[in-house]
Amino acid sequence: MEPLVGLLTTSSAVEAQLLVATFVLCSFIGVERQFRQKAAGYRTHVLVGLGSCSFTLVSAYGFSAVLGSEVTLDPSRIAAQIVSGIGFLGAGVIFKGRNVVRGLTTAATIWVAAAVGMACGAGMLSLAIVLTALHLVTLFLVAPLIRRLPDPDRKRLLRITYSDGAGVLRDVLSTATATGFTSSFESSRRIVEDSRRLVVMDIRFIGRPPMRALIPELISLDGVERVVLKEAVDDDDESD
Repeated sequence: MEPLVGLLTTSSAVEAQLLVATFVLCSFIGVERQFRQKAAGYRTHVLVGLGSCSFTLVSAYGFSAVLGSEVTLDPSRIAAQIVSGIGFLGAGVIFKGRNVVRGLTTAATIWVAAAVGMACGAGMLSLAIVLTALHLVTLFLVAPLIRRLPDPDRKRLLRITYSDGAGVLRDVLSTATATGFTSSFESSRRIVEDSRRLVVMDIRFIGRPPMRALIPELISLDGVERVVLKEAVDDDDESD
């Protein structure tokens, strides 16, 4: 009886250490999301990690009492269900509006938190630590560098022709904002075409979605006649 008690005590101590390691590593992941004020923050990521670690521990060691010559257990079954369950949880933080999708990175971090918890539960602390480190490097170091890459849309404008005096510009700006763009006006002029008063305006749109994704949305607005994608001419590029 004493060896069994000692074994249970040792096992409990190891499991507690794995849970603490999961808590610490997932805290790093959660703090980053909390700092950026995302829908799933610190609490969600820590709880996902702890739950995944606990399920993995139960899957691996929780049924040792029923093992026998006629009993066969597959520890990977519960781990596989964790992956499926986290998929539903991640889908809850994804928001899609028109042509813009938000929350994908947060959903991915929930997957990473679950993977960290599973790795800790399986006793693979080195994997969990490296995974957390690479996750933080990706978000804090690599992502800012990616944003600095040249964006062809920064040198492009949309020339929008719309009916004058019908409030079309307000609809254009609200549509662009809802799609994830900010806008700045470059130039505008009024013309008369087939006895209709029109406005031709060059607008620079800045955002993560490609600017081409905004064109169908703008063309579908009432009062918009034409939308043309054109290259902007910088002052440095103008000839003397």
